[in-house]
Amino acid sequence: MGKFVLSQAKTGYKFNLVAGNGEVIASSQVYKTEATAKKGIASVSANAAVAKIENQTEKDFAPVTNPKFEVYKDKKGEFRFRLKAKNGQIIATGEGYSKLDGCLKGIASVQKNAKDAKIVEK
Repeated sequence: MGKFVLSQAKTGYKFNLVAGNGEVIASSQVYKTEATAKKGIASVSANAAVAKIENQTEKDFAPVTNPKFEVYKDKKGEFRFRLKAKNGQIIATGEGYSKLDGCLKGIASVQKNAKDAKIVEK
């Protein structure tokens, strides 16, 4: 079972979604307050389960509406994802994966773990 690990950053608060095996599967931006970070966690929980996947690495990919997971390649050529809420805001990002399949498994893990994840404060 996953958990959201909420921690202080230099300029506010951030969180990581951690899978049952201890791996970080998604990270947040830095929020100004603990309360807004917790709202971000609630948004990830709500949106991850219903988000569609938009694979921007495909030629002529079909855009999908928010909420969505955008799959893209970074400057290093690694596959990454970002979860966007209904309003288009990025609410979580994933690590770099060498293969598309790994990135899609990361998305599936976020969808599985985010819905019932408890918040643990660090």
